[in-house]
Amino acid sequence: MNEQLQDIPLITIDGKEVSLKDYAGKVILIVNVASKCGLTPQYSSLERFYRHHAEEGLVVLGFPANDFREQEPGTDQQIADFCKTEYEVTFPLFSKIAVSGPHQHPLYTALVRAKPSTVGEGSMRQRLQDYGIAVNLEPEVLWNFEKFLISREGEVVGRFAPDMDITDTRIQEAIRALL
Repeated sequence: MNEQLQDIPLITIDGKEVSLKDYAGKVILIVNVASKCGLTPQYSSLERFYRHHAEEGLVVLGFPANDFREQEPGTDQQIADFCKTEYEVTFPLFSKIAVSGPHQHPLYTALVRAKPSTVGEGSMRQRLQDYGIAVNLEPEVLWNFEKFLISREGEVVGRFAPDMDITDTRIQEAIRALL
């Protein structure tokens, strides 16, 4: 595993200190999540895919972020409760972080540096701009539910646009190739 990436301190949504070392040997899908976003229903498909492939070594890691139009305003407890009651989320969730901007968490700094381009981003970027929403320029994270794929060896091997649901064949094929 990329030692710099694996050593970045992380805090679970219930306050435990961990790092990506805790998921060594697994295929990791990192997703920045939000509870008040038009893409929030992706929680359902992420959870289904996680449950279906967890025994094969897949783990989905959700990182709540309030960076995009304040669509994740809750506390960690409120976020955890929402995810459990509304979407029955069982995949690991983490304490709210910044995924872009001047306070960007070191995990996202490393992810963006490792994979500066996103598959499937064009249409989402254009839709946001059509609504008059100022968007981050590449390589920065565009919006909620952007996905980074990390191999069992700890290499960042994929990055997928926010509006690409886990059901998109490009994401599924990338994950299945690693499982």
